[in-house]
Amino acid sequence: MRIETAAGPAEVEIDRPGRNKPAFLLVLTHGSGGGVDAKDLLAVRDSAVARGGAVALVTQPYRVAGRRAPGKADVQDAAWLEIVAALRKKVRGVPVIQGGRSNGARVACRTARDVRARGVIALSFPLHPPGKPEKSRREELLAPGDIEVVVVNGARDPFGIPDAADAAEVHVVAGQAHSYRGGFEEIVAAIAPWLERWTAS
Repeated sequence: MRIETAAGPAEVEIDRPGRNKPAFLLVLTHGSGGGVDAKDLLAVRDSAVARGGAVALVTQPYRVAGRRAPGKADVQDAAWLEIVAALRKKVRGVPVIQGGRSNGARVACRTARDVRARGVIALSFPLHPPGKPEKSRREELLAPGDIEVVVVNGARDPFGIPDAADAAEVHVVAGQAHSYRGGFEEIVAAIAPWLERWTAS
């Protein structure tokens, strides 16, 4: 489906857990130059659907338009708010969780309070540009306030690894860099308790 935003159309794929009403809605998005076919995103999607959630994989407007760079954060975030508002009308009356990988994780953190998300899944959160630890994005992780954020980063990520104090929980996948080539079972194991908690709520 397409969702129109002030920044242009977004494209969304929604997976639902059979005929039952979903327990929650998980909205996931990609990194700067990537797509929603990233293997870590698909692993999280499959895990969430197996636990009774509906999952929306969102291709943001700048990627639909063929651009690799997301542009200004305020424009990107405003479009995200429009996307989530439209998805709430499609999947009504359930808690919303949001997340993404890399730049998508940043968007999910920055907008979590405005969309009243119950939690955030941050995959490969880019703590700082490679080789520039002084340009920390730690404040974005802390932006959700009392909304719990679970972070999963590779141990060899050149964008850095958040500290344990930066989120409700930080998981480090051994041997992996910013783009995962393996460790998908470990990613799923890290987020499964969170998904089950949100299912119970």
